[in-house]
Amino acid sequence: MKQSKANSSRFMVWFCAVGAFTLLLFLFPSCKKKPTVEPVSPPVEEETGVSVDLTKVPYAKLSDYRFFEGTMKDQNPVDGVLPYEPASALFTDYAHKKRFIWLPAGTKANYTSDHEVLDFPVGTALIKTFYYDDVQPDGGTRIIETRIMIRKSSGWIFANYVWNTQQTEAYLDMNGSYTNISWLQNGQTKSAAYRIPSETECHTCHKINDQPIPIGVKPQNLNVDYAYEDGTQNQLQKLIAVGYLTNNLPGNIVSTVNYMDQTKTIDQRFRSYVDINCAHCHSEGKHCDYRPMRLAFSETSDPINLGLCVEPEEFINSSLAYIIKPSDKNRSMMYYRLGSVVPSERMPLLGRSIVHEEGLQLLEDWINWKQTCN
Repeated sequence: MKQSKANSSRFMVWFCAVGAFTLLLFLFPSCKKKPTVEPVSPPVEEETGVSVDLTKVPYAKLSDYRFFEGTMKDQNPVDGVLPYEPASALFTDYAHKKRFIWLPAGTKANYTSDHEVLDFPVGTALIKTFYYDDVQPDGGTRIIETRIMIRKSSGWIFANYVWNTQQTEAYLDMNGSYTNISWLQNGQTKSAAYRIPSETECHTCHKINDQPIPIGVKPQNLNVDYAYEDGTQNQLQKLIAVGYLTNNLPGNIVSTVNYMDQTKTIDQRFRSYVDINCAHCHSEGKHCDYRPMRLAFSETSDPINLGLCVEPEEFINSSLAYIIKPSDKNRSMMYYRLGSVVPSERMPLLGRSIVHEEGLQLLEDWINWKQTCN
């Protein structure tokens, strides 16, 4: 009888233990062993937006800045990279140019004067791509280089990027080089040994009092309309509208004109031409400030600054008696030097290897228009 009770007690203990374990499995299913599952990595998001890290620029590749979207050779700017075009363009062996401005968020440029470069904030990037259309023998487009100026707290720096033959990327190269190119210009084949400038050559033109500075981004040159994707607008007003320029412009900006626009006077056109092509050297504090000419648009209302009836300080030959002789191109030093391709004689010294035929014709027309020294 006692043995039976003991067996019964052991049975009850076993039954309760099994029941309790079963209840735990039911209440806490996480205690069950789960099948092994490989961890899933979060999706990798592509970086977007412009990158101008002042502690790291200049980058090794143009694509590192992320100025453009889609295929980079198409030069489609991302939001915030604003295209622009000065009223008159610098001649560089007939190369076409695409120009862009980018400013860091929350910053603005400021107006200083009509003829001075806008006062851009630290972090600004100015981008200019040089390219040719109708390149021979295939007739396509070839981008040669993209030049960038970046404003650091210590001042502007240069970053020059040379495009590869596949037109997929451009790489930092400040050493300077030549590349041969042929293209169709108004139905005629032209050729040039195009010069990609070195850092020293960049500094020769882009300086004032030996400090690097941009050239073309002046109110006098930007006070013209541009056909943006969202409509045509005055470029200075566009800069204000997108928050890139303080709205403190004067009511009447004395502006240059497109020197190819024959609806403008010959005087306006020629003075605009020498402003964009020559004044970056022939101005106070610039590379050629020891010569008598002062060729900025704001200074060429004085004919002496243009060299009119002024004897040159250096003579190539005795027939060139004046920098500009009214009505006589053959006695005008400027006409001779704009028509020369000899490196020691040509003007400008840098930036061209062939004659700018339209510019030379404009100078001839202006010389013939000027009948006196006044």
